[in-house]
Amino acid sequence: MTSVVGAVEGSRVWSHPALGLHAVVDASGAVRLGRPDQDWAQLVPLVEVTATGHGRMWSGERFIETAIGERMTYRDHETVRDGNLERTTIRLADPATGLAAEVTLDAGSGAGFLRAGVRLVNEGAEPVRLESVTTLTLGGVSDPGTGLDGLTLHWADNDWLAECRWRRADFRDQVVPLTRAAHGHEGRGCFERYSQGSWSTGRHLAMGALTDRDGGAWLWQIESSAGWRFETGEREGAAYVALFGPDDAHHQWHQLLAPGEEFHSVPAVLVRTESGGLDAAFAALTDYRRGIRRDHPDHRQLPVIYNDYMNTLMGDPTTERLLPLVEAAASAGAEVFVIDAGWYDDDAQGWWDSVGAWEAAPNRFPGGIQEVLDAITKHGMTPGLWLEPEVVGVRSPLADTLPPEAFFRRGGVRVTEHGRHHLDLRHPAARAHLDEVVDRLVGEWGVGYLKLDYNVNIGPGTENGSESAGAGLLGHHRAHLDWLAGLLDRHPQLVLENCGSGGLRMDYAQLAVAQIQSTSDQQDPLRYPPIAASAATAATPEQAAVWAYPQPDQSLDEIAFTLTGALLGRIHLSGFLNLMDDEQFDLVRSALSVYKDIRPEIAAAHPFWPLGLPGWDDEWIAHGLRGERSTYVMVWRREPDSGGGTDRTLTVPHLRDAHIRTTVLHPATVGAAAEWNAVDGKLTVSLPRANTAVLLRLSPVSHA
Repeated sequence: MTSVVGAVEGSRVWSHPALGLHAVVDASGAVRLGRPDQDWAQLVPLVEVTATGHGRMWSGERFIETAIGERMTYRDHETVRDGNLERTTIRLADPATGLAAEVTLDAGSGAGFLRAGVRLVNEGAEPVRLESVTTLTLGGVSDPGTGLDGLTLHWADNDWLAECRWRRADFRDQVVPLTRAAHGHEGRGCFERYSQGSWSTGRHLAMGALTDRDGGAWLWQIESSAGWRFETGEREGAAYVALFGPDDAHHQWHQLLAPGEEFHSVPAVLVRTESGGLDAAFAALTDYRRGIRRDHPDHRQLPVIYNDYMNTLMGDPTTERLLPLVEAAASAGAEVFVIDAGWYDDDAQGWWDSVGAWEAAPNRFPGGIQEVLDAITKHGMTPGLWLEPEVVGVRSPLADTLPPEAFFRRGGVRVTEHGRHHLDLRHPAARAHLDEVVDRLVGEWGVGYLKLDYNVNIGPGTENGSESAGAGLLGHHRAHLDWLAGLLDRHPQLVLENCGSGGLRMDYAQLAVAQIQSTSDQQDPLRYPPIAASAATAATPEQAAVWAYPQPDQSLDEIAFTLTGALLGRIHLSGFLNLMDDEQFDLVRSALSVYKDIRPEIAAAHPFWPLGLPGWDDEWIAHGLRGERSTYVMVWRREPDSGGGTDRTLTVPHLRDAHIRTTVLHPATVGAAAEWNAVDGKLTVSLPRANTAVLLRLSPVSHA
């Protein structure tokens, strides 16, 4: 059903009860988004835009209170309902520049999420040079009882080997009170996080949250593989949130809109939950993520993946080394076998700066790589290969044969980073080259899984003609996503893993297309637990791949520790399984058997954190999945031993007052035990030794 209506001052043009939000037209004709009980002065214009010659009304670090945003006035709005999804388009216009904005607000019926996007069109007679555009702005965020003093701010630092490190602080620790009444103005600053260069999550996850003392949460996610930024601060005694794609100040992005031209912002989503804190908000976000991604059988099947790289062959595969691993992986229960980096390397100077052609190395595979791929298939597994498609090594022949326009350039000079050039997938020659490569690997070689890595940060982007570097990066990444979708259109069963030196490009622009996300390159099994436990904040559990790399020189406790940490997501198994003794190998096989029993529930389960989101050095870490039939809880105990004992009590509030049976699923070798307190909803877990882990199942017990 579609309706198009106008509005008068003070009228609502959009509302969503589950979110507790509405959009209203104010006295000047501007549209503002916020909560019904907030003063209009606390709200922010629905669209904020800076353009050269049209800056802000109050200068500072904030990208709200823009001149264009204040001038944007309501035209009309339209609502379309399709099943459980409702899309409202609100149209605005700025008479000074001729910019027209279409703001789309997508919300599920009864669901607590709002997905937004903005389309800007230049309807004027002169070009407009855009410098920043919001995707979503929200004002009036505060605790009705305690105001800003009751808010807590959450964000996630991200780095190579140290992904998904969630931080928290009182809002007032980051946005201090400044006595507005004494100065007549708000502050000039804000709390902000943003990306830098082409690793979208090389510094932080593209996410943040505000929670209040009553358990309410506002959680947001920006869906960009290029630039993004969010800011939050104070406006008239309440908090506001503004979500952006790339901008000029942080990403060297600007875009000239000639008359008749348009620009589309990157999408973003806001989740609102009234109770349950971050656990409830991440559960809602998990459902949203499942709803926007491309459908694929991998999301339901969750096969076990063996990869030869981590702590094993480390980029040095040969037929001789691979065949014993293939046989051992199949015997253990793996269902996919991935030959990682190095399979193309026949260069005495090393492969790093010579990649690009993606042909198998004859010296590594005397009988041809097909011998190994066929062996994988004969053992009942799907063959996979590592690929880094967007780069071409400086010594690769392709660096000279592809046209200059097919590469990233700045100032007319081809960009070089860490011995590599970067392809611009907007150019037909770059795309044709990669289409030929993938169609050969999949169509001729029979590869069914591609690990797509991305190991350089190429900087702000590429300047194709007069475009800005940031605009070039955004254009390339949109073309990259289109290329990925094209691969899956031609090869529907192909599984794509998104890897960016681990989790450095872990965003839902990528994960709406790719099936699996590499969460880290972390090689120390004792450092992996906080990453594994927090991975479900960045990706759905069934997309979050965690390394499990048992080795024959490890103790049974060490083997169990690295295996257990992957059992509530996707398993990236590695290690010299072929060299293990029977007891060690049986431990691996038992872990995979447990995983196969529980994986049907993982694909629909919701994550939660019984001890809260972990700190990097926490001794005890816990992560759970709330399934339809059972609840699963993973607990790690790491050194150093703080003297706090061998027990830790966890909170599982959704099972309070329930009769529960606790079962140790894996491993049986560490002497773990658990005791359930139904009245308080508390689970006390015992791990007698440090550097051990356990997976527990909490199952309801029916009473006659």
